[in-house]
Amino acid sequence: MPISPMDEFLAHQTCDTFDHVYTSDRNFYDRYYFNMHASSDELFLVTGMGQYPNLGTTDAFVSISHGENIYVVRASRELGTNRLNSRVGPFGFEVLEGLKKVRVFCESNEWNLGFDLTFDGTVPAIEEPRTFQRFPHGRIHMDTSRYSQVGGWSGQLEVGGQSYTVTPDRWRGARDHSWGIRSIGEPEPPGIRVKGAASGFGGFFHTWLPIQTEGGSLYKLFAEEDQDGHRHVEESAHIQTFADGGQVRKMGSPQFSFNYRSGTRELESAEVNLTDADGQPLQILCTPLRTVYLAAGSGYIPQPDWAHGMYQGELKVEGKTFDISTPEARAGLGPLYETLSRYELSTGETGYGLLENLVVGTYRPHGFNEPGAMAP
Repeated sequence: MPISPMDEFLAHQTCDTFDHVYTSDRNFYDRYYFNMHASSDELFLVTGMGQYPNLGTTDAFVSISHGENIYVVRASRELGTNRLNSRVGPFGFEVLEGLKKVRVFCESNEWNLGFDLTFDGTVPAIEEPRTFQRFPHGRIHMDTSRYSQVGGWSGQLEVGGQSYTVTPDRWRGARDHSWGIRSIGEPEPPGIRVKGAASGFGGFFHTWLPIQTEGGSLYKLFAEEDQDGHRHVEESAHIQTFADGGQVRKMGSPQFSFNYRSGTRELESAEVNLTDADGQPLQILCTPLRTVYLAAGSGYIPQPDWAHGMYQGELKVEGKTFDISTPEARAGLGPLYETLSRYELSTGETGYGLLENLVVGTYRPHGFNEPGAMAP
């Protein structure tokens, strides 16, 4: 239990030093996520960093959809005892103003992908409903807390042989910070879960839409459902900008209608219907523009050589390029799609933002009646 600089703060929650978390569950994690776009289909950037204290590792990545490629740089190192050390290889994350302003950077490297960017929130950070799931035999599978925010970006970016000056008038995006328990690291022995696998996996649907309007406010939609469409958790809210008072107004239950590209589970178009904070009907139409495929080296979808929390030695830094020019090239890059989209609201507002889409196994409401089914 060595003390670290974080132990100077009057923020302890247990009798332990900050290098120990409240649970010995190997799957405890703490993670930043950011995305950025130019209010167009030019490119879409996703970056993040995670710490995994019970695995003794920390890692970071950036994945940029640009042209006909996904460009990835990723890094991993041993965590050590100083949880305030947010450097991982060329990556760094620095909180400049809590719940508002964060600097993220990736130093120049041999893969010619680098950036120094500052996110400045335009709306208050909003806490999401807690996500909790158990395996049938009782073990906790997921228990996470999260808050999220939209804002503007400023700084510099280099990718694909091009350099960009990033200004918040058109470079925008979302971020979240989550922590708790979810599967990470090297695969575990399945134990009794083999029995469930033999009888057939059920299914899971997840979607998250942080829609940032041209005026800067946030329409935030979130839902998770089982294979039959029974909803476990949902959220829908309209958050005003700081300049307009930052009020959070709850809306009605969102109903999602997704159309998928033939032979895939990748979004082709979407429509959301709900009631607004005043009880009036609200329709949101979504046009996909560009997708970051997180199975392409980011660690979100575990691969044999890389996954969040996987031990890679004292320090490892890698760069990868993935072709996304054809359906065949993209076929193995699901099932988690980070799709930059343009939104049209029945209020007359327009905006841009992520539509995060994950469908695993069977999901009957969208026609996936067996685990391997794809859109016709």
